[in-house]
Amino acid sequence: MRGIKIHQVKNEEDEMADLHLTMGVNDYDHVRDMFTGAVKPKGIKLTSLVMEVEETFKRFLADQEWDISEISFAMSCQAISRGNAPFVLIPVFPSRLFRLSGVYIRSDGSITKPEDLKGKKVGIPQWAQTATTYARGWLAETIGISLSDIDWYQLGPNSPGRLDNTAEQPPEGVSLTDLPDGSLADLLVEGRIDALITADPPRRMLAGDNAITRLYPKFEDVEREYFRQTGIFPIMHTVAIKRSSYEANPWIARNVFNAFEEAKNNSVRRMRDMNVSQIGLPWIQQYIEQISAEFFPHGDYWPYGVDRNRTTIEAFLRFCYQQGVTANHLTPEDIFAKEAMEPFHQLRV
Repeated sequence: MRGIKIHQVKNEEDEMADLHLTMGVNDYDHVRDMFTGAVKPKGIKLTSLVMEVEETFKRFLADQEWDISEISFAMSCQAISRGNAPFVLIPVFPSRLFRLSGVYIRSDGSITKPEDLKGKKVGIPQWAQTATTYARGWLAETIGISLSDIDWYQLGPNSPGRLDNTAEQPPEGVSLTDLPDGSLADLLVEGRIDALITADPPRRMLAGDNAITRLYPKFEDVEREYFRQTGIFPIMHTVAIKRSSYEANPWIARNVFNAFEEAKNNSVRRMRDMNVSQIGLPWIQQYIEQISAEFFPHGDYWPYGVDRNRTTIEAFLRFCYQQGVTANHLTPEDIFAKEAMEPFHQLRV
């Protein structure tokens, strides 16, 4: 299989006793110890398939080809809200990204501030994409622009996109038009839309086309201020366990969660190592301490679990319901396996 790395850790002494599970996930440093066997979920023999997230999501959502999977936060909540999700979630969050950097405009256009988006045509790759769900929530709750104040157009950012054929639709009164041909980047440059919001930057801009620019060129400052105002640090991806695997052995939810936690803590130790350059980024140790003080003052860097992420989780579930991404207003208790939500002692790094 092209683009897929398979990591199978063999331990003959444990092979007869351990439950064999498979996992599909992206190649994160904070998960890597689970690939190598440096971290082993208790009672589980794990085979890891390391692949790009788009393929992981598509294959797991369609056929649940492995037992444990990284998954889109929005798509997983959408499936759960229908009541027929073939998986359960555990509160592990391998990918978190602010998305105010993902609002793009024409360099010669009339839009200079977010309030200018009111009444405009805005392109998105998919209504139920996690990144655009957060962005629309920001527009509504922070900027004061409702969903119906914008004409929305759905198309791929760089090529014809993945049309959203899910059962849920935007709320009544919200205009969403599917576009079958072209790309959002081309439409923006041609003036057929006024802005686009996407997790995947326009390739034209990355290639040096100055016709497209960010709404916020200094997005880090704006995103920090958004966090200070709201407490929201957007969760992009979470982790799912195939329902049949979970129901046969509910204990795996806690044990898999604990393994992700341990692997993440090992990664943080590497980043904080002052003796050698574990990560090829100058002054990373100082930067980590700065981020820790600002975003994680409780001492648990990049926290998993519900309690320390409740503000973000509840905000996202609210956005999903208000925008028609989910059929009902879910709570954290609705979406995560109870075995992985109980209080537990977290390792500190």
